[in-house]
Amino acid sequence: MKQTFVSNSQESTRMFKSDFLEMFSKIHFITPLILFVPVVGYFIYKTFFVFHVAVLLAIALFALGIFAWSLTEYIMHRFLFHYHPTSNFGKRVHFIFHGVHHDYPNDAKRLVMAPAVSIPLAFLYYYLFCAILGVENVAPFFSGFVCGYLFYDMTHYAIHHFQFKNGLWQKIKMHHMVHHYKDDENGYGVSSKFWDIIFRTDFKKQNNKPTV
Repeated sequence: MKQTFVSNSQESTRMFKSDFLEMFSKIHFITPLILFVPVVGYFIYKTFFVFHVAVLLAIALFALGIFAWSLTEYIMHRFLFHYHPTSNFGKRVHFIFHGVHHDYPNDAKRLVMAPAVSIPLAFLYYYLFCAILGVENVAPFFSGFVCGYLFYDMTHYAIHHFQFKNGLWQKIKMHHMVHHYKDDENGYGVSSKFWDIIFRTDFKKQNNKPTV
């Protein structure tokens, strides 16, 4: 794996010449909660009080939504965030989307997904799921999907800024730190390494400790 610049401090870097655009590139970690917790509440309300989905079916669809997010998280991280374009424009776009995070992994204001990305993606996924599941079934499913996303974003922030005593969380943190500091061509799961195991992108045993 090629060696790249990685800052070990909480410093940041400027991404845009425009102060207006630069302002939107920095996101407080609670922003996704403010935006999307009401969305979850809205679709749970619609599940039971508008569409009258049976409780067991709603629970199953909610769980399926969380599961679907976990796969989406893996696919986006592996194939979108770690796509390596060759053009200067493509490299610039990649840096804005994910490269900056690998260069400055402890930048507290660039650890959760910016609304300029998360909101359009939410609409895209919602209408895709509507086409597959139908409007009634998509309500509990999308609630679970968004909860999975929120768990991912909050986990990502915590991994970079919290110290864990719980063994499970320590393993989750270690998994992501190895991805950052030793082998960014594996370990694409952030909130779980389940799909890394399934698709054989988990780390080799000799790579189980980051060199920071």
